[in-house]
Amino acid sequence: MELKEHRSSFLVFSVLRVLVIFCMVRQFFLHNYEGFFLGMLTLLLLYLPSWVQVKLRIEIPVGLEIAILCFCFAAEILGEINAFYQKIPFWDTVLHTINGFLCAAVGFSLVLLLNNHSKLTFDLSPFFLALVAFCFSMTVGVLWEFFECFMDQTFLLDMQKDRIVSGIHTVMLDTTNSNLVVNISDIKDVILVHSDGSQEALGLGGYLDIGLLDTMKDLFVNFLGAVVFSTCGYFYARGSGKKKVVSLFMPSPKEEDKDYLALTQIQNREKE
Repeated sequence: MELKEHRSSFLVFSVLRVLVIFCMVRQFFLHNYEGFFLGMLTLLLLYLPSWVQVKLRIEIPVGLEIAILCFCFAAEILGEINAFYQKIPFWDTVLHTINGFLCAAVGFSLVLLLNNHSKLTFDLSPFFLALVAFCFSMTVGVLWEFFECFMDQTFLLDMQKDRIVSGIHTVMLDTTNSNLVVNISDIKDVILVHSDGSQEALGLGGYLDIGLLDTMKDLFVNFLGAVVFSTCGYFYARGSGKKKVVSLFMPSPKEEDKDYLALTQIQNREKE
C-alpha cells in the first residue's frame, strides 16, 4: 500500500539500490573494503525515508523523498567512492547548497507541526517559523563541519578538502610581536624539509590551505540554501506563497486512512 502511494519515489529507490549494490560488489573485488562498507551505509540511508514514513507515521512528500535519495547517492557513491569531489570542482558546493535547502525544509516542517498541534498553546508568526528553519539548517551544517574536522584530526582523513592559495596573511611571522599582519603574496610552491635535511618541492603552484576555505565555502552555500527555503517558507506560512511548490518538501502527519501500519495492526487484532 505504501508502494502504491509512492510509486515514483519507489522507482527512484529501486534504481539507486541496484546501482549501490553493483558498486558494493565492484569495490569488494577491487579490495576497497572501505568503499564496500560505505556502500552498505548508503544502502541503509536509502531505506531511511520509508522507515520514517511507516514507523514514525510521517508522510514524506515525493519531492523531498526523491531529493533525499538522490542526495545520499550523490554524496556517498558518486562523491566519495567515485571521487566526484575531486573530478568535478563544484560537486561539493552543489551538495552543501542542497543540504542547506533540505535541512531548512525539515526544520520548518518540524516547527510547523508543533505550531499546529492542538495540545500546544504557542502560535509562532511566519517570520519566527522561517527563522527557526534557518537556524536549524545552519546548526546541521555547523555540526557536519565539526564532524569533518574531528574525523580529519582523529583518523588522519581529508574530509575538509585542502585548497591551493597564492598568498597568506598572518601575524605569526611578525617579529616585533605587535600583532602586525605580514602579507606573503605570489606563492609559487611548497617545499618540504625532511628530518634528514633533504628538501622536496611539491609542485603545487601555491600554498596548501588545510581546509579552512573549504569549510567557510560549505557554510556559505549552506547559508544560501537555508535562506532560499526559509524565505519560501515564510510566504507559505503567510498564505501568500506558492504552496504547491513548498508542499513538495514539507513532511506532515499521516492521515488516518493512509496510516497503513495502524490499519494493518487493527485488521490483525480483529482477526484474532
